Amino acid sequence: MPPRSPLPPRHGLQSAWVRTPDRDPGRVAPWETMRDWLRHKLPDEVDVESMLAAKRFVDDDGHPWTGDEPYRPHTFVWFHRDLREEPVVPGELTVLHQDERIVVVDKPHFLSTIPRGRHVTQSVVVRARGTLDLPELGPAHRLDRLTAGVLVLTTERRWRAPYQRMFEQRIPVKTYEAIAPLRPDLTLPLTLHSHIVKDRGVLTAREVPDAPPNAETAVELVEVRGGFGRYRLSPRTGRTHQLRLHLASLGIPIVGDPLYPTVLPDAVDDVSEPLRLLARTLAFVDPVDGTRRRFDSERELAWPSCP
Repeated sequence: MPPRSPLPPRHGLQSAWVRTPDRDPGRVAPWETMRDWLRHKLPDEVDVESMLAAKRFVDDDGHPWTGDEPYRPHTFVWFHRDLREEPVVPGELTVLHQDERIVVVDKPHFLSTIPRGRHVTQSVVVRARGTLDLPELGPAHRLDRLTAGVLVLTTERRWRAPYQRMFEQRIPVKTYEAIAPLRPDLTLPLTLHSHIVKDRGVLTAREVPDAPPNAETAVELVEVRGGFGRYRLSPRTGRTHQLRLHLASLGIPIVGDPLYPTVLPDAVDDVSEPLRLLARTLAFVDPVDGTRRRFDSERELAWPSCP
């Protein structure tokens, strides 16, 4: 584990760090200076020369590296990466509940749960850390960036383990809502069982025929408007893209889904067509004090225009 960062958070994010290798008694290090090693370690990630000139690399005590220092083994270098310009995701991040241990928010569509890849400042964690002044705020579970609704975060690292464990063990009872086309020949309610696999590096998950089921979703139709229905989805498991894949497999893909049944071109900053999927309710017995808790989203899914 690295020591505590000497740099304060920026944009709600802790600083990044890299560490030089341990000394190998049988070898001479191939780098003469710390500049040489940083160029080797970070060839494409950052502009090493400009960051050294701006004194943006620091040591464990917060003193800037010049780059001319002799190379040192087992040494930490701290810095903040530059972030891309991100368009602001529309919609308020509403706080449904806050206490000493947890914060429960009502996440809008298109807001990532955690800072990751191309979505950093426009994430629940970064937004909420700043607005709530909780630098250790972190998620107890996750929602897809395209899914809106109830999300639980813990206020400090010391509370994270019991809540994350609760979600890993599938203890909370979750209910989702989705808007999708009607299929008159489909008899509802029904419960879907299938074996879902998500391959690393592939955008979509897939169902494996004849394999033992590892995913279960109960589907009910609760409202009809024109050629579309509002469906209540009760997942018993939590496979990646489970709800989206299950409805697509029924021939009623969720409105606004860019992956199922067809993968559409990636428009990273396009927020014009939300996925009509909402984490509506979340209920559980608090793993710390035994309190029964239930949280309901205040959002409503937008019905698509009918021909």
